[in-house]
Amino acid sequence: MSSSSWGGVEYSSIREIRGPLLAVEGVTRAAYDELVEIELSSGERRLGRVLETGVGLAIVQVFEGTSGLSTSGIKARFLGRALEMPVSPDVVGRVFDGLGRPLDGLPAPVGEERLDVNGSPINPASREYPEDFIQTGVSVIDGMLTLVRGQKLPIFSGSGLPHNLLAAQIARQATVRGSEEFAVVFAAIGVQHDEAEFFRKSLEESGALKRSVLFLNLADNPAMERIMTPRVALTVAEYLAFELDMHVLVILTDMTNYAEALREISAAREEVPGRKGYPGYLYTDLATIYERAGRIKGKKGSITQLPILTMPSDDITHPIPDLSGYITEGQVVLSRELYRKGIYPPVGVLMSLSRLMKDGIGEGKTRGDHSEVSNQLYDAYSRAVDLRALAEIIGRGGLSEVDLKYLEFGDAFERMFLSQPYTENRSIERTLDLAWEVLSVLPESELTKIKRSNIEKYYRGKQGQTASPTAGAGGR
Repeated sequence: MSSSSWGGVEYSSIREIRGPLLAVEGVTRAAYDELVEIELSSGERRLGRVLETGVGLAIVQVFEGTSGLSTSGIKARFLGRALEMPVSPDVVGRVFDGLGRPLDGLPAPVGEERLDVNGSPINPASREYPEDFIQTGVSVIDGMLTLVRGQKLPIFSGSGLPHNLLAAQIARQATVRGSEEFAVVFAAIGVQHDEAEFFRKSLEESGALKRSVLFLNLADNPAMERIMTPRVALTVAEYLAFELDMHVLVILTDMTNYAEALREISAAREEVPGRKGYPGYLYTDLATIYERAGRIKGKKGSITQLPILTMPSDDITHPIPDLSGYITEGQVVLSRELYRKGIYPPVGVLMSLSRLMKDGIGEGKTRGDHSEVSNQLYDAYSRAVDLRALAEIIGRGGLSEVDLKYLEFGDAFERMFLSQPYTENRSIERTLDLAWEVLSVLPESELTKIKRSNIEKYYRGKQGQTASPTAGAGGR
């Protein structure tokens, strides 16, 4: 052991290397999450962090992996600080790797300050309740699963479904109403090279990169880097939101790759596995990421999270979506059945919800009829889906005239409201007008969730007839 001119304490007694882990002997003073610099005999340097320490032994997780390392000829330098990300207004418009190193050919940003990537917990007493609308430009989200500033709303997808398209579309189109500053922090975790290139090109070509910060962690990068990517991205988001007073949307895709990396490292540490081999602390670990979203009293900015995860075998009870659902405020579930019908985005609205939607919509935020229209769409579409199943058994000839109208509504809802071109950015007014267009397929008497005044104002009927004085009484 010796003191180093680079700072920190240096050790050369490496007991064991296993997977991405390094066991260093003789360590008497090391802290959890402390940054460690590994120097090879060739002069190459790698970074790691302390996972556990005690009885003269420290277990170090190496970010770049342990390939090419041996137990002799390397030095471990404990730096006395956690991994930090340099932050300044110059990070906006930049592209970084999973550890915050530049990928765009430009020099590293000169940081006004360096922030611990593990963040600091927000005191629940200082949290402010989310209640301001974020417009994504996607009708089904804005109209029925409204995203609110400070909310965490995950997208549950499946292998092969277009979640990457939806993520890029939201990153490109999302905005807050009014003149307040808005930014997107996009973290791609464990993605393929072509996916990373798609995200970069999508933001560059649309001009959205000017107000975005992009972090790209590739599938062939070490698992350890995947663990740090969302934390580095959220550190930048916290700086933009709480120091620069910006409203920040953080998109994290794919959280399943993050959880797989966590499982890999847990196995290397020989921890007792939990459900499906994931570590027992998966819930706690996911919470350390998701709970970094929110608003703080006295601060103008906000962090809204849109984590995206692929459900293995489309199983919504799998530990990753299951635990995510406990922590977050709702979910947007993509449907393979709708995808096979050629509908984009294939959002299964009957399995989806936004728990904070009611507080972010209405007069002065979106439009006065928003809540009622959303409720009516849910009610009518669920009935249409039930009637489709019934029609397969008894045939359409056994259905009433009103039932047939509901089947017509279901088709119109999927074709006109749910389905939306990847390049189309719809305002909330356009979304609600489309909702009325598909609701007008139904007889007025079926609009039981909507007040009389709104029916008179917006309902057109199939041929544009005016409302009758008795319609919609149930929603009065």
